[in-house]
Amino acid sequence: MKNLIVIASIVACVCLNAQSNRVVCDENSCRIEPAGKESGYTVVSPVGRASIKPIEQAPRLDTLAGKTIAVVGQNFMARVTHPEIKRLILEKYPTAKVILQDEIGSAGIYPAPGLVRRDKEEFQRKLKEMKVDAVISGNGGCGLCTPKETGSCIAAEYVGVPSVVIAGSGFVDQARHTALNNGVAVMRCAEYPGAFALHTEAELLRNTREVLWPQIVEALTKPLTAEEMAAGEKGEKSDIRDDIFHGTFDEVQTFFKEMNWSDGLPVVPPTFAKVNEFMRYTPRKWDETIVVPPPANREVKAWHVAVNAVMAGCKPEYMPILVAMAKGMGVNRFYRALPSTHAWMPFSWLNGPVARQLGVDCGQGQINEEANMAIGRFMSLAMMNLCGYYVKQDRMGTFGYPMPWCLAEDEEACRRVGWEPFHVRAGYGKDESTITLSSVLAWGNNMTPSTTNPQKITELMAWDITERGQFALGSGNQFVNRTVLMTEPVASILAKKYKSADQLESDLIKLARRPVRERTFAKYYASPGSAKDGGEHTFREFSGYIRRTEGAEYTPTAPWRDFPETEQLTIPMMKAGMTDFLITGDAARNKIQIMPGAGIGGGHATVKVEVPDNWDKLMAERGYKPLADFKLGI
Repeated sequence: MKNLIVIASIVACVCLNAQSNRVVCDENSCRIEPAGKESGYTVVSPVGRASIKPIEQAPRLDTLAGKTIAVVGQNFMARVTHPEIKRLILEKYPTAKVILQDEIGSAGIYPAPGLVRRDKEEFQRKLKEMKVDAVISGNGGCGLCTPKETGSCIAAEYVGVPSVVIAGSGFVDQARHTALNNGVAVMRCAEYPGAFALHTEAELLRNTREVLWPQIVEALTKPLTAEEMAAGEKGEKSDIRDDIFHGTFDEVQTFFKEMNWSDGLPVVPPTFAKVNEFMRYTPRKWDETIVVPPPANREVKAWHVAVNAVMAGCKPEYMPILVAMAKGMGVNRFYRALPSTHAWMPFSWLNGPVARQLGVDCGQGQINEEANMAIGRFMSLAMMNLCGYYVKQDRMGTFGYPMPWCLAEDEEACRRVGWEPFHVRAGYGKDESTITLSSVLAWGNNMTPSTTNPQKITELMAWDITERGQFALGSGNQFVNRTVLMTEPVASILAKKYKSADQLESDLIKLARRPVRERTFAKYYASPGSAKDGGEHTFREFSGYIRRTEGAEYTPTAPWRDFPETEQLTIPMMKAGMTDFLITGDAARNKIQIMPGAGIGGGHATVKVEVPDNWDKLMAERGYKPLADFKLGI
């Protein structure tokens, strides 16, 4: 009776205030909200929780006198700055001891949770063995080297050694966020004024003495403040499905933009009901952890995948693809290159019957079709909200990034041509569905072979490959992961000579060779690292280094170069297993597009797409034919 009175009182209260209140219910609870906002949206959060709690950092030093200090790192003119830092330490503090990189090494990028890096373990062991009191690491002057140099400081802080990282003006925030994401709330930075590699040796030395040195001393000796420590405080304990904001459509857009949860374009408001509908289309439970990806190391639940899927404008039935994509974002081969200033552009491709069932396009203009664009948009939001990549903070592309894109391989064309589709060559069954995540340095110009001679098409491809290495002019790594897109007409001609993509790759490896002088010129004057004009080497000495280390041989001059009857000293530009071939695109055109630089030290991550047991029933409700209708046969 008492409960009935309470309920009656609530109803009466709501009725009496009908002009100002409303009752909103879902399957879990009811709540009262202002009636004036009935046209608005009550939304949930797209961001996972941090999986790493801040460590308790050791006190800073009272002085550098009598201390053992490690000065480590090899990037961006460290050969000039680090000896000067050693000289300054010993000049100001004669009783101190300085250990350099060649004695102690460095930790490298701090590993994600669950991973072990021998460099880090060895570095920490030596810190203890050599009784190091402080670490100075640098120089952070690019999107990849800054996390690497910060990694040595993070490793030091974990074993109670105070540290400071040296970073260029545009990379200080990246260093601090890298540390925070790995449990170090306070990362002291010494900010270098400008770009290391563009300063003369005299400027580097002067800036080290006048700008860096005072910051280094303060960073290692000034006590940590409460304000600095507060940056690492977390402790969210509420349900991740709880509402976090209510407002009109425009207010939701403003809120998500201010929270850094949108990519600048309008998002679909992620209400509880809409997100919950998406959860029906995955076998994963809402609170199941899918991945804990760098750099933020957030726990990404299936719920968070669904929230970002809603925001991206995806359909609920895309969930199996998006869950697989999220899982792939935690694979080192995919994410390793993404912070770079060279701006690796992430993209994905699909194989298998689920893509065909959902109508993911593999023909002309495919990346601009509805399903393809929505999946690409999801990747854009997932990079921010699931992984923690933010432009100017963890994604340091000098000129920025285009929107990620999604395409699909035309497996029916593969069958007509006689080549296995990509996922089968990768070890999956023909009727299994997969998504592959990769990244490229150039979307590129496509090539139009105007010959029916497969040998000549191969030579054209080899020429294109020698012209497109890692970074402009091929000044980066000698061997580069590539993704090669080709239309069915071109593949059909090549199939007359090659029974598989592997056979084509084998011939390309033989043909795609670059003259040593071209390679030397590019790497000498356009080094992607810190060396200017070959560093301490003359051009001739540097050429000798290239010959010794990159497999130079005298080979017949390529058919596309002058005097093909002569020999030329060349180096190989391809290695087996580093090139992905996809038959896709406009079947009415003769096109090839070679996209170089797919990741660093890996290339791509392929993940199986899993659907729930009642998939056909769910899809029938939305007007789709059964999945079996889209299988091509085992």
